[in-house]
Amino acid sequence: MVLPLAACGSGGDGGTGGSEGDLTSGPIDVWYSTNEQEVAWGEQVVEAWNAEHPDEKVSAQAIPAGSSSEDVIAASITAGNTPCLVFNTAPAAVPAFQKQGGLVNLSTTFEDAEDYVTGRSGAAADGFRSADGDLYQLPWKTNPFMLYYNKDVFTAAGLDPEDPQLETYDDVLAAAQAIKDAGAADFAIYPPATADYTNVNFDFYPFFLANSGGTQLIEDGKATFTSDEGLETLEFWQTLYAEGFSSAEAYSGDMWAGPFADGVAAMGVAGPWGKGQFDGKVDFGVVPLPTADGVPADETSTFADSKNVGLYSSCKNQQTAWDFLKFATNDENDLALLEVTGQFPTRTDVPELAADFLTENPFFEPFAASVPLAVDVPTVDGLAEKMQVFRDTWSGSVQSGSGDLETTFGEAATTIDGLSG
Repeated sequence: MVLPLAACGSGGDGGTGGSEGDLTSGPIDVWYSTNEQEVAWGEQVVEAWNAEHPDEKVSAQAIPAGSSSEDVIAASITAGNTPCLVFNTAPAAVPAFQKQGGLVNLSTTFEDAEDYVTGRSGAAADGFRSADGDLYQLPWKTNPFMLYYNKDVFTAAGLDPEDPQLETYDDVLAAAQAIKDAGAADFAIYPPATADYTNVNFDFYPFFLANSGGTQLIEDGKATFTSDEGLETLEFWQTLYAEGFSSAEAYSGDMWAGPFADGVAAMGVAGPWGKGQFDGKVDFGVVPLPTADGVPADETSTFADSKNVGLYSSCKNQQTAWDFLKFATNDENDLALLEVTGQFPTRTDVPELAADFLTENPFFEPFAASVPLAVDVPTVDGLAEKMQVFRDTWSGSVQSGSGDLETTFGEAATTIDGLSG
């Protein structure tokens, strides 16, 4: 799991920048993830830039330890010492950072920003717009979730490991029953069970996106999960827990990848990063996320698990920051991101850009095809509080295996709709 980026260091040379006419060039600071592959990619990009721009040197560093990346970045905004660019800025944190005055409005600050971002990312960019319709983050990379399954477990349960038949909720429940009857695995699927709101992204939300054609959890200021599609997904998960196909107990190891990697669960949801987590541990296959009635693979939405790039307002040399950001996301460096990290740039032409890579690495082909269908969390104020309301209701009515879903989640939706922001 690639975690969101934290922050440290002396910031982006002070200053706040301003209108197009006030933009300046010069040295900048950049922060990126501690993920080994991303560090290698970042160092490569910085070295190439600095070789051609000796008067606009980029100084880059990885994240320090902290309670959470969002907390450290928020504290750095308050202190005025954020860098110019933070790669791996979490979309869910952008409204809060924006409210702090910590982010530069790309749409209004750089005259070519809208054309550049939409030209690279297409309609996906609209999913990251703030309430005012502008972009305070550049869509950078996406990790479409798919359903991984353990071929050995499926074989032991009498299921076809090469054609697992997992297109519908009923298919998954039937497979889960076969796995339980055969004693082939302790659980059919074992997502993170703790009450933390972010775990919604590992159980309900990806499946709801698939079942609803990409409807975000909150749209037009209103909760959407009480729709027919939402209730179908809630009922599916409630059944998984009621029948003992899933566990509501927190996993003792790595709660995201551990149950599947350890063979405790027969299935798991993960992005392309799952390959690195599971290689050598599990003989696995991947299929699109199931839906209530079955949806063709080329129409199945999924969770994007995006990480983006923020340009922070403490940056003095904002023109250099913007120029470097475009350099870091050009064709060559976007392709290098995929080749070095196995993560997909958020752009419309991934299959064409990465044709040779995908031919040599066919595992990634279905993920590449899902990039245009990947949807992230809504960019709304107070998202964490709103998602926590959902998660608390989930714990009581879904993980318990019992509860009136329409009533309890209707009440949760009313609460969310009433929250400010």
